[in-house]
Amino acid sequence: MGKLLAIDGLNIVRRVYEASPEPDSAEKADIALRHALSSFRKLLATHAPTHVLAAFDFGGPTWRHALYPRYREQRAPMPTFLRDALPGFHAKLAGEGLHVLTLPGVEADDVIGTGVLRWLAEGRGDAIVASTDKDLHGLIAQGALVWDHFKGEWHDDAWVRKKFGVAPELLVDLLALMGDVTDGVPGVSKVGMKTAAKLLNAYGNLDAVMAGAGILKTPVGERLRAEREVLYLSRQLVQLKTDVRLGVTWNMLAFETF
Repeated sequence: MGKLLAIDGLNIVRRVYEASPEPDSAEKADIALRHALSSFRKLLATHAPTHVLAAFDFGGPTWRHALYPRYREQRAPMPTFLRDALPGFHAKLAGEGLHVLTLPGVEADDVIGTGVLRWLAEGRGDAIVASTDKDLHGLIAQGALVWDHFKGEWHDDAWVRKKFGVAPELLVDLLALMGDVTDGVPGVSKVGMKTAAKLLNAYGNLDAVMAGAGILKTPVGERLRAEREVLYLSRQLVQLKTDVRLGVTWNMLAFETF
């Protein structure tokens, strides 16, 4: 059986870059990308995959911006020095035997979600996602595992339940209810993680929560009813697009240790 390693490229690069307190510069970008390349090599050595999907955000507007123009409007843009150095970094990854995927109109998360679910549906073996992005943890419900490269720890069903208070299959509904300030996903006002988890565990899923909200005579019930459209918009925004045309074959993503 095979083993797919899906790497959230910018998740690694941005965290390495931002770990340095120095001001933005070409030198800082160069140093960060050298460290990031070492991180990629360590991931490959640690997991010994048969196939690697290295996904990076293309940049610019995506289908989520078309759905909600204010999506990510508060997020700081990528530093110019780092953005300009990325093509060279992609070339170095190609030199390591990796096929980098960066597709316009979608996020790296969508690329990873599509690839991982396709791999698992075809019964090709294990699927590992290297990322700390909470949105990708929903893939655990389909049989994937998430690897936190920075802490060197596995994230599985039990980890998600302990961290978020719900099962992995309810993570999208949880994020829709509580929103995401980082990405500008509105959610329901004054509903945090604990309240969202309590609602989902009591009712079963988001649709059941909303069915019950009609008779929920509390301030939370009132907000759920009043913000129904915003809530379902939020769910669309946090849900992975899993039908992306990747434009690659498994053979193109095959990885061999040199």
